[in-house]
Amino acid sequence: MVIKSVPQLICSILLLSGLSASAQKTDTAKRDSIKTDTTLLNKLRIDPGKNELPVRVRQIQITPITIPVTLPDYQFSYWHKWTVFNINFNQSGFTKNWTGGGASNLALNVNYDFKAEYNKSPLDYTTEVNLLYGTSKIKGEGLRKTNDRIFYDNKLATQLSKHWLFFGSLTFESQFDNGYTYQDPLPPLLISKFMSPGYLTESAGVEYRPNKWFDLRLGAATARQTFVLDTTIYHNQSDNYGVTPDKTIFNQIAFQGVATVDKDLMPNLHITARYALFIPYTQSLAYISHRIDATLTAKVNKLIAVTVNGSFLYDKNTAPQAQGTEGMGLGMIYKFP
Repeated sequence: MVIKSVPQLICSILLLSGLSASAQKTDTAKRDSIKTDTTLLNKLRIDPGKNELPVRVRQIQITPITIPVTLPDYQFSYWHKWTVFNINFNQSGFTKNWTGGGASNLALNVNYDFKAEYNKSPLDYTTEVNLLYGTSKIKGEGLRKTNDRIFYDNKLATQLSKHWLFFGSLTFESQFDNGYTYQDPLPPLLISKFMSPGYLTESAGVEYRPNKWFDLRLGAATARQTFVLDTTIYHNQSDNYGVTPDKTIFNQIAFQGVATVDKDLMPNLHITARYALFIPYTQSLAYISHRIDATLTAKVNKLIAVTVNGSFLYDKNTAPQAQGTEGMGLGMIYKFP
Protein backbone atom coordinates (compact mmCIF):
# COMPACT_ATOMS: atom_id res chain seq x y z
CA MET A 1 0.00 0.00 0.00
CA VAL A 2 1.30 3.47 -1.05
CA ILE A 3 0.57 6.32 1.37
CA LYS A 4 0.12 9.54 -0.59
CA SER A 5 -0.95 11.95 2.13
CA VAL A 6 -0.78 12.56 5.89
CA PRO A 7 -4.45 11.75 6.52
CA GLN A 8 -3.96 8.39 4.90
CA LEU A 9 -0.96 7.78 7.14
CA ILE A 10 -2.94 8.63 10.24
CA CYS A 11 -5.80 6.39 9.15
CA SER A 12 -3.40 3.56 8.51
CA ILE A 13 -1.80 3.95 11.94
CA LEU A 14 -5.19 3.96 13.65
CA LEU A 15 -6.26 0.87 11.70
CA LEU A 16 -3.13 -1.02 12.62
CA SER A 17 -3.52 0.01 16.25
CA GLY A 18 -7.08 -1.28 16.30
CA LEU A 19 -6.09 -4.57 14.74
CA SER A 20 -3.22 -4.91 17.23
CA ALA A 21 -5.51 -4.16 20.18
CA SER A 22 -8.05 -6.65 18.92
CA ALA A 23 -5.36 -9.28 18.58
CA GLN A 24 -4.11 -8.54 22.09
CA LYS A 25 -7.64 -8.86 23.49
CA THR A 26 -8.06 -12.15 21.73
CA ASP A 27 -4.75 -13.45 23.11
CA THR A 28 -5.59 -12.24 26.60
CA ALA A 29 -8.99 -13.93 26.45
CA LYS A 30 -7.38 -17.16 25.36
CA ARG A 31 -4.82 -16.97 28.13
CA ASP A 32 -7.52 -16.24 30.70
CA SER A 33 -9.53 -19.19 29.41
CA ILE A 34 -6.56 -21.53 29.66
CA LYS A 35 -5.77 -20.22 33.13
CA THR A 36 -9.36 -20.76 34.21
CA ASP A 37 -9.38 -24.32 32.86
CA THR A 38 -6.08 -25.11 34.57
CA THR A 39 -7.33 -23.78 37.90
CA LEU A 40 -10.52 -25.87 37.58
CA LEU A 41 -8.54 -28.96 36.80
CA ASN A 42 -6.28 -28.32 39.73
CA LYS A 43 -9.35 -28.08 41.94
CA LEU A 44 -10.84 -31.29 40.58
CA ARG A 45 -7.58 -33.22 40.62
CA ILE A 46 -7.52 -36.03 43.25
CA ASP A 47 -4.31 -36.19 45.12
CA PRO A 48 -3.86 -39.93 46.02
CA GLY A 49 -1.41 -39.08 48.75
CA LYS A 50 -4.01 -37.16 50.71
CA ASN A 51 -6.64 -40.01 50.58
CA GLU A 52 -4.51 -43.07 51.61
CA LEU A 53 -5.30 -44.77 54.90
CA PRO A 54 -2.76 -43.91 57.59
CA VAL A 55 -0.14 -46.59 58.17
CA ARG A 56 1.23 -46.95 61.63
CA VAL A 57 4.26 -49.15 62.22
CA ARG A 58 4.62 -50.52 65.72
CA GLN A 59 7.37 -52.72 67.08
CA ILE A 60 6.19 -56.30 67.79
CA GLN A 61 6.75 -57.35 71.36
CA ILE A 62 6.66 -61.11 72.18
CA THR A 63 6.00 -62.02 75.78
CA PRO A 64 6.26 -65.73 76.77
CA ILE A 65 3.22 -67.04 78.61
CA THR A 66 3.24 -70.31 80.56
CA ILE A 67 0.17 -72.41 79.80
CA PRO A 68 -0.54 -75.20 82.30
CA VAL A 69 -0.92 -78.57 80.54
CA THR A 70 -2.68 -81.48 82.21
CA LEU A 71 -1.41 -84.82 80.92
CA PRO A 72 -3.80 -87.78 80.62
CA ASP A 73 -3.70 -90.10 83.59
CA TYR A 74 -2.00 -92.98 81.77
CA GLN A 75 -0.07 -95.64 83.63
CA PHE A 76 2.72 -97.30 81.69
CA SER A 77 3.49 -100.89 82.58
CA TYR A 78 6.49 -102.98 81.60
CA TRP A 79 4.42 -106.13 82.13
CA HIS A 80 2.67 -107.94 79.28
CA LYS A 81 0.32 -110.82 80.09
CA TRP A 82 -1.58 -113.42 78.06
CA THR A 83 -4.11 -115.99 79.22
CA VAL A 84 -5.62 -118.77 77.13
CA PHE A 85 -8.24 -121.15 78.47
CA ASN A 86 -9.47 -123.98 76.27
CA ILE A 87 -12.03 -126.70 77.01
CA ASN A 88 -12.86 -129.42 74.48
CA PHE A 89 -15.64 -132.04 74.47
CA ASN A 90 -15.78 -135.29 72.56
CA GLN A 91 -18.81 -137.55 72.71
CA SER A 92 -20.17 -140.57 70.89
CA GLY A 93 -23.14 -142.80 71.65
CA PHE A 94 -24.52 -146.11 70.40
CA THR A 95 -27.80 -147.94 70.92
CA LYS A 96 -27.74 -151.47 72.32
CA ASN A 97 -28.73 -152.98 68.96
CA TRP A 98 -26.15 -151.05 66.89
CA THR A 99 -24.78 -153.80 64.64
CA GLY A 100 -21.64 -151.84 63.77
CA GLY A 101 -20.36 -152.25 67.31
CA GLY A 102 -18.80 -149.65 69.54
CA ALA A 103 -19.01 -148.27 73.03
CA SER A 104 -20.50 -144.95 74.14
CA ASN A 105 -17.92 -142.54 75.50
CA LEU A 106 -17.50 -139.01 76.71
CA ALA A 107 -14.16 -137.15 76.76
CA LEU A 108 -13.16 -133.84 78.30
CA ASN A 109 -9.88 -131.96 77.79
CA VAL A 110 -8.88 -128.75 79.56
CA ASN A 111 -5.89 -126.61 78.63
CA TYR A 112 -4.76 -123.52 80.53
CA ASP A 113 -1.90 -121.30 79.37
CA PHE A 114 -0.63 -118.23 81.18
CA LYS A 115 2.36 -116.16 80.13
CA ALA A 116 3.71 -112.94 81.61
CA GLU A 117 6.71 -110.93 80.45
CA TYR A 118 8.51 -108.03 82.09
CA ASN A 119 10.62 -106.12 79.60
CA LYS A 120 12.64 -103.09 80.65
CA SER A 121 15.94 -102.85 78.84
CA PRO A 122 18.32 -104.49 79.39
CA LEU A 123 16.39 -106.95 81.61
CA ASP A 124 13.75 -109.40 80.41
CA TYR A 125 11.82 -111.74 82.70
CA THR A 126 9.35 -114.34 81.41
CA THR A 127 7.15 -116.75 83.34
CA GLU A 128 4.92 -119.35 81.71
CA VAL A 129 2.44 -121.88 83.07
CA ASN A 130 0.89 -124.67 81.00
CA LEU A 131 -1.66 -126.98 82.63
CA LEU A 132 -3.19 -129.81 80.62
CA TYR A 133 -5.61 -132.46 81.76
CA GLY A 134 -7.95 -134.82 79.92
CA THR A 135 -10.15 -137.72 80.84
CA SER A 136 -12.60 -139.98 79.07
CA LYS A 137 -15.36 -142.26 80.22
CA ILE A 138 -15.99 -145.37 78.16
CA LYS A 139 -19.08 -147.45 78.83
CA GLY A 140 -18.13 -150.50 80.85
CA GLU A 141 -14.57 -149.30 81.54
CA GLY A 142 -14.97 -146.25 83.76
CA LEU A 143 -12.77 -143.13 83.72
CA ARG A 144 -9.39 -143.16 82.05
CA LYS A 145 -6.87 -140.34 81.85
CA THR A 146 -6.00 -139.08 78.36
CA ASN A 147 -3.78 -136.03 79.07
CA ASP A 148 -1.93 -134.83 82.15
CA ARG A 149 0.87 -132.26 82.41
CA ILE A 150 2.17 -129.54 84.70
CA PHE A 151 4.74 -127.22 83.13
CA TYR A 152 6.15 -124.12 84.85
CA ASP A 153 9.02 -122.12 83.33
CA ASN A 154 10.83 -119.02 84.58
CA LYS A 155 13.55 -117.17 82.70
CA LEU A 156 15.59 -114.05 83.49
CA ALA A 157 17.71 -112.59 80.69
CA THR A 158 19.86 -109.54 80.04
CA GLN A 159 20.61 -107.99 76.66
CA LEU A 160 24.03 -108.64 75.08
CA SER A 161 23.25 -107.34 71.59
CA LYS A 162 20.23 -106.78 69.36
CA HIS A 163 19.33 -110.48 69.09
CA TRP A 164 21.47 -112.18 71.76
CA LEU A 165 20.86 -112.37 75.51
CA PHE A 166 22.41 -114.07 78.49
CA PHE A 167 19.79 -116.03 80.45
CA GLY A 168 19.19 -118.12 83.53
CA SER A 169 16.10 -120.34 83.80
CA LEU A 170 14.26 -122.62 86.21
CA THR A 171 11.75 -125.18 84.91
CA PHE A 172 9.45 -127.60 86.72
CA GLU A 173 7.53 -130.50 85.11
CA SER A 174 5.24 -133.17 86.55
CA GLN A 175 1.63 -134.39 86.41
CA PHE A 176 -1.61 -134.07 88.41
CA ASP A 177 -3.09 -137.54 88.61
CA ASN A 178 -2.06 -141.16 88.85
CA GLY A 179 -1.11 -142.87 85.63
CA TYR A 180 -1.96 -146.51 84.88
CA THR A 181 -1.23 -149.06 82.21
CA TYR A 182 -4.11 -151.28 81.17
CA GLN A 183 -3.55 -154.92 80.21
CA ASP A 184 -6.84 -156.83 80.25
CA PRO A 185 -7.72 -159.07 82.00
CA LEU A 186 -5.02 -157.94 84.49
CA PRO A 187 -5.89 -155.10 86.85
CA PRO A 188 -4.51 -151.63 86.03
CA LEU A 189 -0.91 -151.05 87.15
CA LEU A 190 0.21 -147.75 88.67
CA ILE A 191 3.21 -146.41 86.74
CA SER A 192 3.31 -142.69 87.59
CA LYS A 193 1.85 -140.01 89.85
CA PHE A 194 2.54 -136.46 91.04
CA MET A 195 6.32 -136.02 91.55
CA SER A 196 6.88 -139.59 90.43
CA PRO A 197 8.42 -138.58 88.16
CA GLY A 198 8.98 -134.86 88.61
CA TYR A 199 11.70 -132.75 86.97
CA LEU A 200 13.43 -129.60 88.14
CA THR A 201 15.86 -128.06 85.64
CA GLU A 202 18.23 -125.13 86.14
CA SER A 203 20.01 -123.76 83.08
CA ALA A 204 22.28 -120.84 82.15
CA GLY A 205 23.60 -119.82 78.76
CA VAL A 206 22.86 -117.62 75.77
CA GLU A 207 19.56 -116.95 74.04
CA TYR A 208 18.96 -116.06 70.39
CA ARG A 209 15.81 -114.07 69.63
CA PRO A 210 15.65 -112.81 66.02
CA ASN A 211 11.95 -111.87 66.14
CA LYS A 212 8.89 -111.97 68.36
CA TRP A 213 7.72 -115.49 67.49
CA PHE A 214 10.93 -117.53 67.65
CA ASP A 215 13.28 -118.14 70.59
CA LEU A 216 16.31 -120.40 70.99
CA ARG A 217 18.09 -121.14 74.28
CA LEU A 218 21.50 -122.78 74.45
CA GLY A 219 22.27 -123.78 78.03
CA ALA A 220 25.79 -125.17 78.33
CA ALA A 221 25.54 -125.11 82.13
CA THR A 222 22.42 -127.16 82.89
CA ALA A 223 21.51 -129.24 85.91
CA ARG A 224 18.43 -131.44 86.22
CA GLN A 225 16.99 -133.30 89.20
CA THR A 226 14.62 -136.20 88.56
CA PHE A 227 12.34 -137.01 91.50
CA VAL A 228 10.53 -140.28 92.19
CA LEU A 229 9.02 -139.79 95.62
CA ASP A 230 7.03 -143.04 95.47
CA THR A 231 9.55 -145.82 94.85
CA THR A 232 6.86 -148.52 94.81
CA ILE A 233 5.33 -147.50 91.48
CA TYR A 234 5.47 -150.06 88.68
CA HIS A 235 7.43 -149.21 85.54
CA ASN A 236 9.26 -150.89 82.71
CA GLN A 237 12.66 -149.54 83.62
CA SER A 238 14.76 -151.16 86.36
CA ASP A 239 16.43 -147.82 87.14
CA ASN A 240 13.12 -146.12 88.02
CA TYR A 241 13.15 -143.16 85.54
CA GLY A 242 16.90 -142.93 86.00
CA VAL A 243 16.66 -142.91 89.78
CA THR A 244 18.50 -145.67 91.59
CA PRO A 245 15.99 -148.09 93.18
CA ASP A 246 15.05 -147.20 96.76
CA LYS A 247 16.24 -143.59 96.18
CA THR A 248 14.16 -140.57 95.33
CA ILE A 249 16.39 -138.23 93.33
CA PHE A 250 18.78 -138.43 90.36
CA ASN A 251 21.11 -135.51 89.54
CA GLN A 252 22.42 -134.81 86.03
CA ILE A 253 24.73 -132.19 84.47
CA ALA A 254 24.06 -131.60 80.80
CA PHE A 255 23.77 -129.32 77.78
CA GLN A 256 20.24 -128.21 77.01
CA GLY A 257 18.77 -126.60 73.92
CA VAL A 258 15.21 -125.26 73.85
CA ALA A 259 13.48 -123.81 70.79
CA THR A 260 9.99 -122.28 70.93
CA VAL A 261 7.62 -121.08 68.21
CA ASP A 262 4.51 -118.99 68.90
CA LYS A 263 3.11 -117.70 65.62
CA ASP A 264 -0.05 -116.97 63.66
CA LEU A 265 0.17 -119.03 60.48
CA MET A 266 -3.04 -117.43 59.19
CA PRO A 267 -5.50 -114.92 60.67
CA ASN A 268 -7.45 -117.77 62.34
CA LEU A 269 -4.71 -120.39 62.63
CA HIS A 270 -2.13 -120.34 65.43
CA ILE A 271 0.69 -122.73 66.33
CA THR A 272 2.59 -123.10 69.58
CA ALA A 273 5.50 -125.53 69.70
CA ARG A 274 8.41 -126.30 72.03
CA TYR A 275 11.38 -128.57 71.36
CA ALA A 276 13.76 -129.55 74.18
CA LEU A 277 17.11 -131.27 73.65
CA PHE A 278 18.95 -132.71 76.67
CA ILE A 279 22.52 -134.08 76.34
CA PRO A 280 23.83 -135.45 79.67
CA TYR A 281 27.57 -135.09 80.28
CA THR A 282 27.79 -138.21 82.50
CA GLN A 283 25.98 -140.72 80.23
CA SER A 284 26.53 -142.08 76.74
CA LEU A 285 25.02 -140.48 73.62
CA ALA A 286 22.27 -143.10 73.68
CA TYR A 287 20.75 -141.21 76.63
CA ILE A 288 20.25 -137.98 74.69
CA SER A 289 16.58 -137.08 75.10
CA HIS A 290 14.22 -135.22 72.77
CA ARG A 291 10.78 -133.81 73.53
CA ILE A 292 8.36 -131.94 71.26
CA ASP A 293 5.07 -130.42 72.41
CA ALA A 294 2.87 -128.69 69.82
CA THR A 295 -0.62 -127.21 69.74
CA LEU A 296 -2.44 -126.06 66.60
CA THR A 297 -5.54 -123.92 67.13
CA ALA A 298 -8.01 -123.06 64.36
CA LYS A 299 -10.61 -120.49 65.41
CA VAL A 300 -14.15 -120.78 64.11
CA ASN A 301 -15.16 -117.56 65.85
CA LYS A 302 -14.18 -115.69 69.03
CA LEU A 303 -15.31 -118.52 71.34
CA ILE A 304 -15.28 -121.70 69.24
CA ALA A 305 -12.09 -123.37 68.04
CA VAL A 306 -10.72 -126.67 66.82
CA THR A 307 -7.58 -127.74 68.70
CA VAL A 308 -5.02 -130.34 67.75
CA ASN A 309 -2.22 -131.12 70.19
CA GLY A 310 0.49 -133.71 70.36
CA SER A 311 3.67 -134.69 72.22
CA PHE A 312 6.68 -136.76 71.25
CA LEU A 313 9.29 -138.02 73.74
CA TYR A 314 12.40 -140.10 73.41
CA ASP A 315 14.16 -140.69 76.74
CA LYS A 316 15.81 -144.00 77.57
CA ASN A 317 15.53 -143.20 81.28
CA THR A 318 11.76 -143.31 80.82
CA ALA A 319 11.22 -145.97 78.16
CA PRO A 320 13.42 -147.85 75.67
CA GLN A 321 11.31 -146.71 72.69
CA ALA A 322 9.92 -143.37 71.58
CA GLN A 323 6.60 -142.30 73.05
CA GLY A 324 3.83 -140.14 71.68
CA THR A 325 0.34 -138.83 72.26
CA GLU A 326 -2.12 -136.75 70.25
CA GLY A 327 -5.60 -135.39 70.58
CA MET A 328 -8.13 -133.32 68.66
CA GLY A 329 -11.26 -131.63 69.86
CA LEU A 330 -13.84 -128.95 69.22
CA GLY A 331 -14.65 -126.65 72.06
CA MET A 332 -14.57 -123.21 73.62
CA ILE A 333 -11.46 -121.03 73.77
CA TYR A 334 -10.99 -117.81 75.69
CA LYS A 335 -7.96 -115.57 75.23
CA PHE A 336 -7.20 -112.39 77.16
CA PRO A 337 -6.24 -109.84 76.03
